[in-house]
Amino acid sequence: MQNHEATLVRDGQPQSPWQHGINETNLQSRQPGAAVYDCLIVGGGITGLTAALRMQQAGKKTIIAEAYTLGFGTTGGTSAHINTFADTTYPEAESAFGEEGAKLFAQAVNGGLNIIAENVKQFKIDCDYEVKDGYLYAEDDDQVKELDEIVQGTQKVGVAIDYVNKVPVPISFKKAVKLPSQAQFHPLKYLKALADAYVKAGGIISEHTPIDTIDSEDGVHTAETKNGGIKASNVIYATHSAKGLSVFDMRCAPYRSYVLGVELKDNNYPDALVYDMQEPYHYFRTHRIDGKPLLIVGGNDHKTGHDDPQQAFTDLEAYVNKYYQVAEVKYRWSSQYYVPVDGLPYVGQMPMRADGIYCATGYNGNGMMLGTISGAILSDVILGIENPLADLLSTKRLKPVDGFMEFVKENADVAYHFVADRLSVEEIDSLKQLKPGTGEVVKLEGKKVAAYRDEDGTLHTLSPTCTHAGCIVSFNGEEKSWDCPCHGARYDLNGNVITGPATRALAKIEL
Repeated sequence: MQNHEATLVRDGQPQSPWQHGINETNLQSRQPGAAVYDCLIVGGGITGLTAALRMQQAGKKTIIAEAYTLGFGTTGGTSAHINTFADTTYPEAESAFGEEGAKLFAQAVNGGLNIIAENVKQFKIDCDYEVKDGYLYAEDDDQVKELDEIVQGTQKVGVAIDYVNKVPVPISFKKAVKLPSQAQFHPLKYLKALADAYVKAGGIISEHTPIDTIDSEDGVHTAETKNGGIKASNVIYATHSAKGLSVFDMRCAPYRSYVLGVELKDNNYPDALVYDMQEPYHYFRTHRIDGKPLLIVGGNDHKTGHDDPQQAFTDLEAYVNKYYQVAEVKYRWSSQYYVPVDGLPYVGQMPMRADGIYCATGYNGNGMMLGTISGAILSDVILGIENPLADLLSTKRLKPVDGFMEFVKENADVAYHFVADRLSVEEIDSLKQLKPGTGEVVKLEGKKVAAYRDEDGTLHTLSPTCTHAGCIVSFNGEEKSWDCPCHGARYDLNGNVITGPATRALAKIEL
């Protein structure tokens, strides 16, 4: 695997192909002044920029505060699929929200796709946007039964889907379907173009401007930054996970997703978006980087901080080698997303916060479409435009029946890790056992320590207790980060917050 030079950073250590050749915008933090903005958007990913651009074009005065750089989060680590269907199938949506709810969910998914396509056309964005056919195939009888249910549910909501006899991957299957008019793109090229259009419309972007707390008084929200306060009548948290403790800690589970960018020996690249029905599922597509085709293969998703990320990549490489003649794995990267207990995103007024503070989270593995439509819904709310999707995706909903078992399972899992991880910490006599480039939570003289030894042999020691809700973090050897298995907070080797609901760094421990 080659070492790729790129100036744009993101929340993962391994580089994605989207970072290749993309420069940082260097929109430095700026003093916002005493003005009261119509809206402060916290986060410069696809949700935040979609919402900000729509409001700015409608005549509102807005500002984006990004803790790092544009595209630093999940948008910079996506596999960049744009679909007419989602990880939550339409039959599942119908079971939880009824036939009308399933139809509205289809509107949400396809609405996100259409907004992306419209932006590409309107702003003449060169982001490798291509319309492709999509394929979904079943490999055994159980999957065939599920596939038939998906076809019936998808046709019922008016989304095109038909059975086919061929799939453009060298894998045996029992039954397959084609979904026309899917799409793919280069997410960071798209995001940069949205940012350019936003700034041209008078919008302000302040990078390297983290915001952890917001005070509200008399309908004005004040966010404190290192350069002073930003005042706004409305605030959108477009940070994927809500900052601090919130109801979403119990309603959304964090997952890591793994992707490879592979060069093939025989040029057998699929000209489509293809998905299997395994659990977790795998997917394939082709993207050209610097004019050369690259097979994008993903899968092996698991809850953050639970399974071994290195093993996930090893298994994914074995999977692609089973079916393709691999010349080289040029990229391997992972990113994080949140799975909602009832299958649909939460978009709207942030619970237990002052009126006018909004958020969007729980996109499952479909952040490009659902992040886009969420940004549109939130901008409509602030612009006073009635959006037919707002009630379906409301943050105030709670499905006590359909989401109950997932609610219980996820929160039982959090409780288990809160207790079990404290009991299973290894007691060692000497940190000399820790090899360079590795980390581990250990006990030293009865005290738990998150210890990492860098390649030079220097030891870095931190408290392993997540500052969000007190769970014990685990070491991610691929990302060189400390990840919380409960709610997905992630910290760098110095204990600083990378992503997630945590707002405070891990405490440093002097040995």
